[in-house]
Amino acid sequence: MRTIDLSHTIKDGMPVFPGTETPSIENVFTHEMHGFQEHRLTLFSHVGTHVDAPAHMIKGALTLDQISTDKFIGPGVCINCTAKNSQTPTITIDDLIPYESEISESDFVILNSGWYKKWGKNEYFTHYPALTPEAARWLVDFDLKGVGVDVISIDSAELSGYEIHNILLEQNILAIENLNSLHLLPEDGFIFSCLPLKYDQADGSPVRAIAIY
Repeated sequence: MRTIDLSHTIKDGMPVFPGTETPSIENVFTHEMHGFQEHRLTLFSHVGTHVDAPAHMIKGALTLDQISTDKFIGPGVCINCTAKNSQTPTITIDDLIPYESEISESDFVILNSGWYKKWGKNEYFTHYPALTPEAARWLVDFDLKGVGVDVISIDSAELSGYEIHNILLEQNILAIENLNSLHLLPEDGFIFSCLPLKYDQADGSPVRAIAIY
């Protein structure tokens, strides 16, 4: 059994969703002064590679700590969206249909746009590929646990509101954002895992997303 790390490293100064704050990682206890090392982490719940709970958008909906751990692991399919760019950023039903058989056998749909290569650059935050509402509604007809993307948000930065979030989360389909290194995923399937931190009323959480094959 081998694994592929699909996560960005959490660190000071890392890219974050506009309007939130970058994490603070403080070395409070050191080997030299205390005989052990321990850090204080201050960070938003949707920093880095993370998973969104239904409660992120929907008042009274499920939080991550209320969801069974089974929901965060299962067979995945990676859909190649690397032909998309800032001029043609929409991911449509026509882009998904060729993978219909694989999607029907999967718990997670991972959209590989290649945008993770822009991590750390200003262009990471705008004009990235995103699902159309029609494509998102097409996906909810499958028995999915989650949809993962390698961009800052599953919703387009150029459109107001959070329509794609709501379409998925209303059906308790998790959104996994800021995935990394999706080019490493095998074409013949894999097990995807995105286990979150278990904290009270968790609307979202950083994850160590991995593929197992």
